Amino acid sequence: MKILLPVDGSDVSLEAVRCVIRMARAGLATSVVLANVQEAATLYELVVAHDPQVLAQVSAAAGAHTLLAAQALLDAAGIAYESEIASGDPAHTIIDILERYECDMVVMGASGTSSLRSALLGSVSNEVLHAAPVPVMIVKAGEAPAPDGPADGEIEP
Repeated sequence: MKILLPVDGSDVSLEAVRCVIRMARAGLATSVVLANVQEAATLYELVVAHDPQVLAQVSAAAGAHTLLAAQALLDAAGIAYESEIASGDPAHTIIDILERYECDMVVMGASGTSSLRSALLGSVSNEVLHAAPVPVMIVKAGEAPAPDGPADGEIEP
């Protein structure tokens, strides 16, 4: 199964990478497309930079840097992956990457913003969820219990 893993450098996006690693360890034959989408340059940035090539290089370098932690996790797990760094509207660009690489599934993190904020502004994960022609797994931000601490609902002696 080819899985698209959009990564933005957040902890929850790295948790999505760990989720795919757990699925692979459980027996799912997996290959991964790691993707990072950089926002397009603003008009101000275009005017100040004077050279669109410089902006493209900075954007590509930022995207490559953002993917490093996810690549390290996948390398350690022995999971094959391809990488894509793109620029543009995140949700639409993720759908474009999904179709170009012919992925079977998307696994991505969601920051857990309030429903009001999502309704007003929209979120990338919500847009991808509704636009993707394949299954989308949303990994939500959460706190794992400390290894030595009590689990949820347990009382420490």
